[in-house]
Amino acid sequence: MKKGSMQKSKQWNVKGALRLAGVFNFLHSCGSGCLLPFLTLYFRHLGLNASMIGIIMASKHLLALVWRPFSSVLARQYDKRRTVIVGSLLSSALVVLTLLLFPSSGIQAESGRCNASQPDADPTPLLATLEQTTVPSQSNATVYSVNQTSISTEQPVDVNTNVSLNWSTRGLKSLKNEEDLHTEFLGSLKVMDAQHQMFFLVLIVMALWECMAAPLEWTADDGLYEYLDFVDATDRHSGVKVWKQLGAAFGNCAVGVLVTSLFCLTGASVEFYSYTILMILTVPAAALLPIYLRKRERLTSGGFKALQLVHGNSQAILCAITVVLMGMVSSAVSDFLFWQMQDCGATEIHMGISLALVHLSQTGFAPLSGHLSRFLKYHGWLLVLAVVSLAMQCLYYSFLWSPWSVIPAQLLAGFSTGALWWSITSQSEDIATPGTEKTIFRLFEALFLELGAAFGSLTAGFVVQKFGVMVLFQGAAVLLALWSSALAVLKWKIPRQRRINYSRLLAADTEMSESDTDQEKDWLETAMEDDRGKTSGQWKRLNQQK
Repeated sequence: MKKGSMQKSKQWNVKGALRLAGVFNFLHSCGSGCLLPFLTLYFRHLGLNASMIGIIMASKHLLALVWRPFSSVLARQYDKRRTVIVGSLLSSALVVLTLLLFPSSGIQAESGRCNASQPDADPTPLLATLEQTTVPSQSNATVYSVNQTSISTEQPVDVNTNVSLNWSTRGLKSLKNEEDLHTEFLGSLKVMDAQHQMFFLVLIVMALWECMAAPLEWTADDGLYEYLDFVDATDRHSGVKVWKQLGAAFGNCAVGVLVTSLFCLTGASVEFYSYTILMILTVPAAALLPIYLRKRERLTSGGFKALQLVHGNSQAILCAITVVLMGMVSSAVSDFLFWQMQDCGATEIHMGISLALVHLSQTGFAPLSGHLSRFLKYHGWLLVLAVVSLAMQCLYYSFLWSPWSVIPAQLLAGFSTGALWWSITSQSEDIATPGTEKTIFRLFEALFLELGAAFGSLTAGFVVQKFGVMVLFQGAAVLLALWSSALAVLKWKIPRQRRINYSRLLAADTEMSESDTDQEKDWLETAMEDDRGKTSGQWKRLNQQK
């Protein structure tokens, strides 16, 4: 019996489970921080314009909006969470390397960061290097020709002669020499130029990558939460989120230093290889990650219940609109802030450190959030402050003048992001019924990270293409300033409705019962000690009389 009880206590080791979950989240966030923030810079290096990048990023967010919750539900329904997590890590780590196969547009070589005597920083591992040649019959159109040794200058190519050849009749024989490859490439693209071909290739790879990577985060988080719920330790679940911020900050700094140091040798490929290595290193932690295995259950309609609860509360509707709007602006900032910094002469080390400061300041906001919320007397005003802070950030971003000038705004970004998530958590608790708090929070999270981000990326891409990055940030600042004023008035006019949270009352009642029991025990012990003192005093008097 003693041996069995020891095994059982070892099986439900909550502290060990939280440590392992912390390692998992740190490594995974570190890998994501090495690559995801720098993707739009890499797409710019490939020669894609702002509107194309906006479409690619918007498609990524919309795909995650649909596939992430659906895949997490299926993994829970069929008890395949661990398989989904490990498979997602490995497949996403390999698929992302496909982006390195695409040739660059030569922007990197023209940036002046490397001397002409140094090796070309083109990250593509292909044996053949592709170069740009001008097509006289098309204005501003470029095509890629193949040179298996190095980039060289050639005479303009007549596109009519090449397009007239049918690539399908050549088959595999066209791979034998440079001219046939060039003809095959142009023959397969009778309408599209090289830029649009690159756009569709990147779009396909990004969609495939998002399908592989999207299920991981919610699936792992749900497994850990249900494990802690089974052992009555869900209050310790929020402590794991700190490791996500720390991991992302470390990844941003590390890859920034590496890319800047090795840029002339490897280019941006360090970001991709760092992501792949860290995803593979996360696999052992994922294989040991504590996950509660439950029996198959019928699919629940928790998402529809959360939508009904948000729809039935005016303050929650305001919060949802604000979350979507802030998601749009935050996505525009994450997509094109590094463009603005690069135009100011910043390198990856400036970008990595500035981004790490956001995560660190967001982590530091958590201990202050409770005091600030009590000072404001209502978490809704904290949401207004978050909107105002983001508006100030965007206005500041539009006037950057040097690589390090972004630092003050990044520190403010930690406050605005932390205030937003604190307000969302409080709003979710206000309207939740027992067991729906996490689902409502997930709903707001999807509105911010996916739906709002999709609209923001799409809109920002076309705005930058038409007017530039500076106009994008100034327009976002004006929009947020107007909404913050309207939000403050509506928050003041609309009465606050709070649903009774019976789980909280039960927990409070349990604590009060335990304190009452302790008081009763203390009273009883005191009475017994007094009684013992009186009895011993009586016996002493009797002995003295005798």
